[in-house]
Amino acid sequence: MADLQIYEYNVGDIGTNCYFLVNTDTKEAIVVDPGGSVPMLEKNIRNLGITPVAIFLTHAHYDHAHGVKELKGRYPVPVYVSKAERELMCDAGMNVSSMFGCAETYEADVFLSDGDHLDTAGFSIEVIHTPGHTPGGCCYYFPENKVLISGDTLFAESVGRTDFPGGSMSQLVRGIREKLMVLPRDTGVYPGHMGHTTIGHEADYNPFL
Repeated sequence: MADLQIYEYNVGDIGTNCYFLVNTDTKEAIVVDPGGSVPMLEKNIRNLGITPVAIFLTHAHYDHAHGVKELKGRYPVPVYVSKAERELMCDAGMNVSSMFGCAETYEADVFLSDGDHLDTAGFSIEVIHTPGHTPGGCCYYFPENKVLISGDTLFAESVGRTDFPGGSMSQLVRGIREKLMVLPRDTGVYPGHMGHTTIGHEADYNPFL
């Protein structure tokens, strides 16, 4: 099992959690949700001596995807996103970039489906489709490392908002209950905003579930 070290950076206009998921043996890294602040991210990549090998998007909202083109321009690695996010990727209204006065669209190289298994940076990763915040919102589960990257699906004692285009509270809660709450209780949860939590804590204390 590859040893996973997680570095977290607060990026962009509204404080999105961008993660570097680093294989401590090879120094290969997955960058998750580079929503902005790319010069700062690049500086930390250099300082850590790591090599990005992939960019994962949990979903295609502006605050999670704004920096993806710039980052890929500096590190030409594949961008992964759920195939159900195609419409958001191509629509500045749906990805809410126009709301921030920065209408833009995004591109990806690999489109994922629920249940896909990835072997990236030496990690075994399961793709869990959890629509509700967006139609193609997904979580990335590292079963060997007991880590879940939950994007804006599951927060510490909260869940993602569902009032943006394509949102559905019933879908969101059902997906969390059926796909996330069945994971081991000691799985660490790393959300798109705010602090970390665990599956067990959310099972016991999340008022939405």
